[in-house]
Amino acid sequence: MEIEGWDRRYGSGDEPEWAPTPLVIETAEKLKAGRALDLACGTGRNALWLAQQGWSVTAADGSAKAIDVLRRRAEAKAVQIDARVADLEKDEYRVQPCAWDLIAICYYLQRDLLEPAKLGVVPGGVLMVIVHISEVGEEPSRFQMRPGELVTYCAGWEMLHGYEGAPRDSAHARAVAEIVARKR
Repeated sequence: MEIEGWDRRYGSGDEPEWAPTPLVIETAEKLKAGRALDLACGTGRNALWLAQQGWSVTAADGSAKAIDVLRRRAEAKAVQIDARVADLEKDEYRVQPCAWDLIAICYYLQRDLLEPAKLGVVPGGVLMVIVHISEVGEEPSRFQMRPGELVTYCAGWEMLHGYEGAPRDSAHARAVAEIVARKR
């Protein structure tokens, strides 16, 4: 979906407040709170949870409506989040190199964003990515990877978690690939 479609969706006022992605919780609970970057954050379900756990969070999404929702929810929860409107496909947000203890990219695929995200993680920090994958008999699209593809992007990193199959997140129904990788 293009940004205008996301703006319509988030601007309708019907967007539920989803629970954080289970993998974000599992990953962050094993780490010392630090600086987190949530790319393609939507209305901020993961950014909000991370901030509530003591993380210093920056969140970016191309939908101004989604960021408005995130800012309202952060204020209501009395947490600070540096929420930015930025079209990631147009490079409107630059991932600061070697600055983040955790970078999360959940249910968003932009292959050319993975290298800057990797460069943005501090040594010992963690990159967490969840993408949809094509299913049997289905050709991948720009919104889906092939099974086995995601793990190739973190060659040389310490793999803390890898999974392909049905999502463990009730907000999604399509098959996913998940990785959590630590920068050496």
